[in-house]
Amino acid sequence: MKRIFTLLTLAILLVSCKNEQKEQAENDVTEMTGTTVEEEMDSVSIDIEPISHATAVFKWGDAVFYTDPVGGAEAFSDAEEPDFILITDIHGDHMDAETLQAMELDDSLKIIVPQAVKDQLPAEMSDRLVVMNNGESMAHMGFTIEAVPMYNLPEAEDAMHVKGRGNGYVLEKDGTRLYISGDTEDIPEMRNLQNIDVALVSMNLPYTMPVDQAAEGVLAFAPDKVYPYHYRGQDGLADVEKFKELVNQENEDIEVVLADWYPERE
Repeated sequence: MKRIFTLLTLAILLVSCKNEQKEQAENDVTEMTGTTVEEEMDSVSIDIEPISHATAVFKWGDAVFYTDPVGGAEAFSDAEEPDFILITDIHGDHMDAETLQAMELDDSLKIIVPQAVKDQLPAEMSDRLVVMNNGESMAHMGFTIEAVPMYNLPEAEDAMHVKGRGNGYVLEKDGTRLYISGDTEDIPEMRNLQNIDVALVSMNLPYTMPVDQAAEGVLAFAPDKVYPYHYRGQDGLADVEKFKELVNQENEDIEVVLADWYPERE
């Protein structure tokens, strides 16, 4: 009888041990799977190459796109050819037909523009232009692209940037969201943005807004990462170091990236 009791005890211990090992193995697989997914998500990055002022080249996964290409084709001699282009406004630091024509873009490439930009570009370019107005969205090459307002405050008919003429853009792919502000102040539409991973925010007087106002706007929608850009004004370059200080005093979790948008200074 004692022998039978001992055997039963050993059997129970053996089954319990196997169950613990199985549970631990399942936990290990879950942890490993979670880590792998996180690493894969982290590996999806948006590489931003400043060209000058409001002009940049973006590499997002396999896609390449430009925003506001100006400065001549030579400014893009080292850049990969774009899959599409975004233009925000009619002013010469955002829209330049000569640059677009000199780049000899592929005929299938789409240039996304507000109506006011289409109205000023040469008619021979119209076939490749895609007009988006504030509040409209479209799907293109795996991206969702939304045109959002950009304008001066207070709203006025004689403002440098009137509401509805130009576009900011929000691009989203696989849950990652990029905001390009265009020429704007910290308007309600910017403050109300949600879940922005990377933002480009303008700040220059008298055209857009001062750095303290830009900081207040950024703190309102709290992107994970923000690039101050378009910061050359009538009196030189805005104090982007001050912008970084103001943002991180209130929210140290926002990464402020001070990239070189004015290489011609060197």
